[in-house]
Amino acid sequence: MINDETKKWILLAEYNKISNRKKIELLNKYKNIYDVCNMLKIKEDYRINNCIEYINKNNIEVLYYKSECYPIELNFLYDPPIVIYAIGNMTILNDKNKIAVIGARKASYYGINVSREIGEKLSVNNIHTISGLALGIDMNAHIGVLKQNVVNKNTGKAIAVIGNGLDNIYPSQNRILANKIVENGGCIITEYIVGTKPLKSNFPARNRIISALSNKLVVVEAENEKSGTMITVNCSLELGKDILVVPGNITSKMSKGTNELIKDGARIITKFEDIIEEDY
Repeated sequence: MINDETKKWILLAEYNKISNRKKIELLNKYKNIYDVCNMLKIKEDYRINNCIEYINKNNIEVLYYKSECYPIELNFLYDPPIVIYAIGNMTILNDKNKIAVIGARKASYYGINVSREIGEKLSVNNIHTISGLALGIDMNAHIGVLKQNVVNKNTGKAIAVIGNGLDNIYPSQNRILANKIVENGGCIITEYIVGTKPLKSNFPARNRIISALSNKLVVVEAENEKSGTMITVNCSLELGKDILVVPGNITSKMSKGTNELIKDGARIITKFEDIIEEDY
């Protein structure tokens, strides 16, 4: 059940008159969520009360900044989320062995097979796979993880980071997949409160969480430099993360972005061991 302190954190997270960065500065200054809310004159909100009722009924965990379960890697972001909402096994969020696998929504047959194999082999090596539950590369990386989870529960899990509220899994085609992730020891997380729709503007912010949580970023397919995949790549570079890229067919538009990354100096993946050889 949501207690009064957690409710204050939710109210602060939904307060949109100042940035997350400014909120963090105030929290570091005052050390107390009640003092910050009083200083900002944040009042009770019936909409938030309705959301809290839903959260309580549906076993959604609320991980707020500075709480014990809040993912420590998010502290390295310029504007870390004030609150993270989670369904499933949230303890894996603070495990060290996490790699993100991302790519195009309109994935090729090649990209689908590669992302599934990477997800499966990461799981076999007890490495959690982070992705965005989107169509294409993301969902197939998760499917690869689940293939192993069904066989052996003591393997790496799937972590899905979404850009909307947990009451409305997007895209709707992946609702069953989301349920299977949770049932098999993984988790679904978001910084957006229940009721939040999957607005286009939410996804670049979502991508920074994927970047922050992962030790490395594996890119399977990307069409061009303006894609969501490339936004995640740029976030990861800003955080000093390694970028590993699966090479693609030079005649395929889905490989244009990935091949350009390799050309610019990203590490090329020619076998699965290239992903884990340095750290695992």
